[in-house]
This record gives sequence, structure tokens and C-alpha cells, in this order.
Amino acid sequence: MRQFAIKFQPQDKKVSVPQGTDLLTAATKAGIILTAPCGGEGLCGKCRLIVKKGTVKSEYSNLISDADRKKGMVLACQAIVESDLEVNVPKESVEAHAHASHEAEDFTKGIVLERESAFIFSPFVRKIFIELERPTTDDNSSDLERIEKHLRAKIGGLHLSTRLANLKHLSEVIRDSDFKITAVLSYKDGFFEMLSVEPGDTTASNYAFAFDIGTTTVVGQLIDMNTKSILGTRIAFNKQASYGSDVITRIIYASQHEDGLGRLNSAILDNINEIVEDLVASCRVSMADVYAVVCAGNMTMMHLLLKIDPSNIRKAPYVPTVNAFPPVSASELSLEINPKGVAAFIPGVSTYLGGDIVAGLLACGIAESEETCLLVDIGTNGEVVLGNKDWMIGAAASAGPAFEGSGLSCGMKAVQGAIQKVAIDEDFNVQTWTIGELSPKGICGSGYIDILCQMLKRGIITKDGKIDRLKLSKRIRKTDTGYEFVVVFKGESGAEKDIAVHEDDIENLKRSKGAIYSAIIALLNKVGKSIDEVKRIYIAGGFGNYLNIENSIYIGLLPDIARSVYEFVGNSSLAGARMALLSHEAYEMTMRIYKNITYLDLSAEPNYMDEYIASLFFPHTDLGRFPSVRL
Repeated sequence: MRQFAIKFQPQDKKVSVPQGTDLLTAATKAGIILTAPCGGEGLCGKCRLIVKKGTVKSEYSNLISDADRKKGMVLACQAIVESDLEVNVPKESVEAHAHASHEAEDFTKGIVLERESAFIFSPFVRKIFIELERPTTDDNSSDLERIEKHLRAKIGGLHLSTRLANLKHLSEVIRDSDFKITAVLSYKDGFFEMLSVEPGDTTASNYAFAFDIGTTTVVGQLIDMNTKSILGTRIAFNKQASYGSDVITRIIYASQHEDGLGRLNSAILDNINEIVEDLVASCRVSMADVYAVVCAGNMTMMHLLLKIDPSNIRKAPYVPTVNAFPPVSASELSLEINPKGVAAFIPGVSTYLGGDIVAGLLACGIAESEETCLLVDIGTNGEVVLGNKDWMIGAAASAGPAFEGSGLSCGMKAVQGAIQKVAIDEDFNVQTWTIGELSPKGICGSGYIDILCQMLKRGIITKDGKIDRLKLSKRIRKTDTGYEFVVVFKGESGAEKDIAVHEDDIENLKRSKGAIYSAIIALLNKVGKSIDEVKRIYIAGGFGNYLNIENSIYIGLLPDIARSVYEFVGNSSLAGARMALLSHEAYEMTMRIYKNITYLDLSAEPNYMDEYIASLFFPHTDLGRFPSVRL
């Protein structure tokens, strides 16, 4: 089969691919992650490339105008390589996949830090220095028995196992180090496994990683296992986005494409290993001293990370292969830490209520609370859990990724240049604030909530989300597919394009907010409680500390109750993974939490659809539920 060379500009990346490869695959192979929320089905029109030289076979798409088609623009997922190529990558096709975010440190803020002292410090991996007595004719115990004796004296109640590889050279290590060694132990199923034996005293260097594996973002923290210090945090956008913006699209890709599962697995491992490499280098830590990784994520992400077929997650009766994933060796998972290290995973509840929520419940303390509390995780998907130490019930709302900027005409992730706050005066003048105080490039989730609230207050949109055609303003204009409101005109504040909110965007956001609100009400109805009986509502997810509670209530995303009940906890999934890493007591708690949650399938609830339909107005069809909102 013929091979063709492709050069991507302005990245100056080169790759060789066989004839018949699509440009989306070629770009991914070259390390360029294109925006492709539809998973390469040719439906979203966002993976645009311009072919400057060479020939491709491309299907006609009405998502590309005739003028752009004459310039050589194609959809990467629909363009088949037929010669050597030189390709230009427009900035908007990769813009959402910047490596880092300003929110890295904000992910560590909130109540979750105070909660870490709730559990005894008992790290998942620990190093113990021991000085062994030399064997004599009177004491001829084996080397391993001698190590176990010393460890039992320091730990107590020790039941130790180890791998054959550690035994093969154990005698040499002990004698070459003058019987002074460090045993590296990992907690496993109530016991300890000896991962390695190191010569001399290496206890001062013991590190590990906590990860939140999200559908949109992957967040990692390097932890000093001796001091509990967070040495650094990194956020990267999930490279699987090239194969779809949501879990269902990725499951379909994994099931229906040749080596689809392998590609998705490689993408997430690349994310993790790049974060590991970055933090290890910047914090001047040796990779050999990193022995553990604890991951929290939704059920699909965990299946893809472990290269387990996820296809049954989307097929009735929606059963995952496993809920509680066993720890595995780092080398088996291809993690670039010490190959003798271990990777552990927070268990999930069901197909759509994963380990990220269990970790969040651990971090917020709901599973130990006397009072009834609610965890609302607003991310690519929306999950809610209601309960206390005696009972918990949870559900997954089909909210979609709208509140993370995906699927919207000018939506983007919460990165530099994203509009995160908006004010509109009586004359429809708009003031915007962006992340990093840069020129506006698009709108992130918190920005859309502000915009919807402001448009409602100014009468620009009606309760059903339609733009009022009778309002006279240059910002309200008709397009081929409906009306839109221009937030920022091209050239204003340095914007490179018009940034607008279209009626289709409003409809998308309306459905997302309705799904989350109605899921909350469905849980309350199921257990016969009112919202006033909830004493604390924890808001978690990608919004960090940028979500405006007042505006969220105004549009009907969150219940209209005392604002003091609400509390931001940032990335509770990451915090829970970190807590499990620093205390195997906390890790065991996650095992009890996931078994104590009743999963409510909203699609099977007889009154849920009525509740959902009633929420498809701003703020709701029943204004009595939102007494503080005045339209």
C-alpha cells in the first residue's frame, strides 16, 4: 500500500500515512488534536482543514460554504488522503485543546482541603527503612522472613505478599546494601504488597499521582507522600475529543471502528503520561520514586483507560463490565512511572454514575453527614446525589456538554480568552469579562449562564427561549436558521469574529439546565423530601468558583433556596482521588460509598418526563418554585 507524506502548518508537523487514511486520523497521528465533537461522523463541521497542496477525496458537506470550498477547505473526518499533502490547520479547529488552564490551582480550593484531615494518614504506598540482622547459624531465617519480621514490628498485623521478580535478586540487594534496605509497600485488599526493595534508606523520596479522568479534561496532581503536599497540578483537554465530545459517541467509535478501542485507550494514556512527565520534570522528582497513581472518572473513561470493551454501557440493560476495578501494575497499564508501581481506581455505582461522583461524595463528606445533603456535579454530564450517612440516591442527567461550551455556535472550554462573565444594560450595551483578561474568542459555560440571565432580564428572550423579534437593536439579527444576539462584534475588544448567541444555542442550554434541575427534583420526589429539607448543596465540576449562583437560579438551573446552602467544592473528583491516595482508610470508604448508593434510572421514572418538560422554560413553568425571580 502506498504511503503519503503530510505536512501540517503552522504546527510544522509531518506524518506518513497509508493511502485511504482520513485527515482526522492523520492529524491525530501527527499529534494535532482537532475539534471533532461528533466523533468523525461529519455532522458538527468543526474539524476544518485547508488543503494547500495535493489531492484528497472529500464528500460534499453543506457545513462548508462554496467560498470556503474553493479555498480548499474540507472536513478532516470526511477527507481521504490520495497524495502527498500540505495542509493548513485553522486556529479555531484546535483552539479548544490548549494544554494548560488558569484553573489549575482553583481545582484545589474549597471544603475538600479541610476534609483531608478526617482520615488517618496512611498512604496508599509507603516506604519503610529497615536494618536486618545478618544470618547466623543460630538465626538462619530466610531473607524474606527476616524482612517480614521487621516490617511486622513497625506496622503490626502485617500480611505481606510480593512478586516473583522481587525475590529473584533479593539476596543480592540485601547484601550489596549491607543489610540496610527500604521496603516499598502498597495497600491491597486489606493487606500490603511489597512492590520493591531498594538499597539503603530512600524513604525521603516517595511520590504519587492523583488523577481526575474527565470526558473533557484530564487533571493530575503530583503528591509528596511523606508531607501530603501537592507539588503541582496540570490540566489538559482529553485527547479522546478527536473521536467524540461525549461518552456515547466515543463508545460507538470504540465499537465500530477498526482498533477504535485501542485508539481511545492510547489517547487517554498519552494524556496521563504527558502530565506525569511534565510534573516530574518541573518538580525535579525522579520517575523511579513515583510508585502509585489513583484515578477517579466516569464509568466510560475507566473502561477506556483499562482498554475494556465499553459497548454494553450504551445497550439495554446498560451494564458495565465492572464497577469496582482491581488495582493493576503500572507496567501492565503502560503508565510511565516506576514499572513496579501500582494504579488504583475509585469504584463507580452504575453505568452513568461513576467513580468521579463516589470520589466527590468522599471529598464532601456526604456519606458521613447526619444532615441531608446534595452533590451536583456540572460537567460534560450532569450527576446528582442526595442523601446522608444512612442512605444515598443518585441519578445522571442527560445534560450534554453544553455547559462546557461544546455543541454551541461560539462555545469553548474555560480557557484563556473565553467569556466567563457578562453584563447587559437597558440599551443592550454588553460588557464582557474573559479568562486571563484577553481578547474574547468565545463563550464558556459560566458566560452562557450570565448571558441567558441578562437576556431574560432585558426582555431580549422570552420564557420559552425565543429572541424577541420586536426589539430594535443592531445586536439582534436574522440568520438563515433563525435569530441571534451578538455579544461581541468583530473588532470590539480585539475580537477576531462576531461572537453571538443563536436561538439554537439557547434551546440547547435550556435542555441542559432543565435536565439538571429536573434530576434534582426527581430525587427529592423519589424519597418524599422537599428542597427545604436539604441543608447543604455542594456544587462541583468544571465551573470551579466561576458559577454565579444568583444567575443560575434565575434561569432555572438550580433550585431557588437560601444562597447560604450552596457551597463550591471545585474538582471534588480530584480531591477524593487525592484523599484515597493519602489514606487507605479513605480508599476503603469509597468501597462502602459505592455499595450504599441507590441508582435512579430517570428514563424509567413515570413522572420524570413531565418534570423535565415543565423545566423547559426560563426559569420554569411553575414560577411558584422560583419566588425570588422577577421576569
